[in-house]
Amino acid sequence: MKLVTVVGARPQFIKAAPVSRVLKGEFEEILVHTGQHYDYEMSKIFFEELELPEPDINLGIQSSTQGEQTGKMLAGIERVLFDHQPDFVLVYGDTNSTLAGALAAVKLHIPVFHVEAGLRSFNKSMPEEINRILTDRVSDLLFCPTPTAVNNLQSEGIEAGVFLTGDVMYDAAIFNTDLAENRSDIIAKLGLSSGDYYLATVHRPANTDDHLNLGNILNALGSLDLNVILPLHPRTRNALEQFEVEVAEKVRVIDPVGYLDMLLLEKNARTIITDSGGIQKEAYFFGVPCVTLREDTEWVETVEVGWNRLVGADPDQIITAVNDAAVRNDRPNLFGNGRAAEKIVDLIKKEYQK
Repeated sequence: MKLVTVVGARPQFIKAAPVSRVLKGEFEEILVHTGQHYDYEMSKIFFEELELPEPDINLGIQSSTQGEQTGKMLAGIERVLFDHQPDFVLVYGDTNSTLAGALAAVKLHIPVFHVEAGLRSFNKSMPEEINRILTDRVSDLLFCPTPTAVNNLQSEGIEAGVFLTGDVMYDAAIFNTDLAENRSDIIAKLGLSSGDYYLATVHRPANTDDHLNLGNILNALGSLDLNVILPLHPRTRNALEQFEVEVAEKVRVIDPVGYLDMLLLEKNARTIITDSGGIQKEAYFFGVPCVTLREDTEWVETVEVGWNRLVGADPDQIITAVNDAAVRNDRPNLFGNGRAAEKIVDLIKKEYQK
């Protein structure tokens, strides 16, 4: 059987890698990269480090408005599906690439399989929330990382084709952490020691497009008791320049880093401060406290068990949460057994190789 896998952003490269490894030999996979993330640090290095095959097709769409970007992706993916006639389409997560892949497939009556289905932040001002809801609505198989995701779908009346698989990002973290320890020199290169720094990432539009939020976050980071390592997303770099936001000396701005470097920076941080969904999970995988620069999260489980705290862009809350953050004794298994990719491929075979 033949499938088209659609990816476009760095979190999707991480999610697709373990599934692609298991798919090999079982299916003919055509990997389509929309080009949503396109800089070397945001794209190609992930394919190299994760040993993902080079994309069979790169649509090269890059940045633009939500509507224009999604529309171009929809047209480009549709052409791929006409040309290759796959048996099904596999999409990941919640980006514009996810939605475009799902819409292109369903309109051509090609089954859609969604990895990381059922996530909800219940905040429709987030573009990702709209992408999740619409993708789940048109998907034939929905692979949920947690019981909460399954429950979210059930509450929306979606029960057919829903499976609890565990989280493929947990698969990736387990597989790649030892590799990172052997290959990455990021800790030594930056002159760091385990537990002597905070790690921060800021990239969501709610924080980067609002000069007040961005300024508050940077001011809070500069007021912390340890140095803060801040790998800077291109959107954030542009916003800092546009809004003329000053960065305190304690905040060490570095270029975006690859997946292996990021794993080690996360694992060795005292606390992680982020607005990323995936990094909230990775903090949990490594037993590192997380402070999330959002008012809500799709990973509510990490908040409920006390490892993650939501603070938005309020500088006082950020500082207080970081100062109060501590490693806890209890860290329940929230994300499966590290074999989600195998379960996903087994389910595809069971449901569609009849």
